[in-house]
Amino acid sequence: MAGWSKKIIANLIDPEETRIAITDEKGKLCDFFIERMLEHQRTGEIYKARVDSVLPGMNSAFLNLGDGRNGFLYLDDVKGREVRPGMDMLVQVVKNARKGKGARVSPRISLAGRYMVLIPGGHETGVSKRIADDEERARLRAVAKEIRPKGFGIIIRTVAGHCDTDSLRDDVENLVEQWRTIERKMKQNSAPCLIHKDIGLLERVLRDELTDEIDEIVIDSEDERASIEAVVSKFFHENVPEVNVCSARTPLFELYGLENQIEELQDRKVWLDSGAYLVIDQTEALTVIDVNTGKFIGSKNLNDTVLKTNLEAAVEIARQLRLRALGGIVVVDFIDMENESDNKALVQQLQELFKNDRCKARVYGVTGLGLVEITRKRARTDARAALMRGCPFCGGLGAVEKEEGVAMHIKRFIRKIAASSKSEALLVECFPTVAEYIRDTFLAAWEEEFEKKIFIRACQEMGWSRYRLDCQGPLSQVEHRIGVLQKREGRNVVYRSPSA
Repeated sequence: MAGWSKKIIANLIDPEETRIAITDEKGKLCDFFIERMLEHQRTGEIYKARVDSVLPGMNSAFLNLGDGRNGFLYLDDVKGREVRPGMDMLVQVVKNARKGKGARVSPRISLAGRYMVLIPGGHETGVSKRIADDEERARLRAVAKEIRPKGFGIIIRTVAGHCDTDSLRDDVENLVEQWRTIERKMKQNSAPCLIHKDIGLLERVLRDELTDEIDEIVIDSEDERASIEAVVSKFFHENVPEVNVCSARTPLFELYGLENQIEELQDRKVWLDSGAYLVIDQTEALTVIDVNTGKFIGSKNLNDTVLKTNLEAAVEIARQLRLRALGGIVVVDFIDMENESDNKALVQQLQELFKNDRCKARVYGVTGLGLVEITRKRARTDARAALMRGCPFCGGLGAVEKEEGVAMHIKRFIRKIAASSKSEALLVECFPTVAEYIRDTFLAAWEEEFEKKIFIRACQEMGWSRYRLDCQGPLSQVEHRIGVLQKREGRNVVYRSPSA
């Protein structure tokens, strides 16, 4: 296993939220994924939908998916078929719902396996362009033509490089059986409804990211060990990555120093090792990145300093786009360089950095204004949209962490207290909106999980994402403290579980 350097670290213990990080040998975050229980319309889900309205002037239609938010369909995706209100359609989510918009859906269905993608009704036979070896590409294309079922298209994925024919055939058979199940459900159920729910976040990450570079998988839930080991042994017959369960009292992501790195994904300013820095701004239409020399003064001359800063910035920009799941149009304002050869070196480095990006990216040359334009496929909800919401205090001009995000910080705080204390009850203070959210959504479940009586005090003086332990101990002691607070405030300021 020498030379392997990455770890998959999965925070699975909380049913409300799953977080998965991939780190390098130094513990630096390479990729980050998050999925929350209350999210709907995720990429890969298949719905039997009903057409709600057709807007020819926008070349689009809105489809009722049955879960409260309509999906958006481009009529060009239908390829000549008539779309009219009231008709049923089988569609798949191709872009997550985001920023108040419903999911984008398509009638072109694709099912992803470990080694290939199956396309019902398709006829193509493709091989990932990221497999560079011509002989291997030719072998895989020949195998694909041999095993492709009639009435289906298949695309061989990058991870299938040097994979044996039997494994590829097994993948095809599993995907065909999955499609047959979808067909049966489609006939048995009335629109609008969810027909096929894609595999969970953990399974998707293992399917897509588990390569020879991964030497260890660390989780914090013993219940998941067996299923993960089964997946790993299915994909690897030798040099199998270890699966370890962390039972430390310190929360898993905190133990591995990931919490601070995840918080940094929400910052506008990103510092580079040299002292230079990036400023990242997201708008509705595009992402703008500004490169600044900052504290970096170089050692030779101005041209050398500027080139070194830009090349270092290029590496971090590629990393940040991946970590933050940023897609669409990206415009980078690098520091102006006078030499054309330096501009070419910069563009070539960017192209090389994006060559193996799982999300297809294209780098355009330096414009007349000295800007570099990049387009990158948007595969999932970006980190800011997943972790943040519009600030309720400034009319949406800024952003604060979502209520469920603050609630999860508080839960992890309570877990630490519960692990180190035998107190019967505890009282936690936080902002009123967050307190109400916890009471209505999670409080009863938390009390059952931690086997403690938990009280949440709505405290207007606390900041939006601030919280603290007011007191803990026997139930009578905590209730006495609550009585003192209510008498002082002259009103009920403490929330209890709705089931209490």
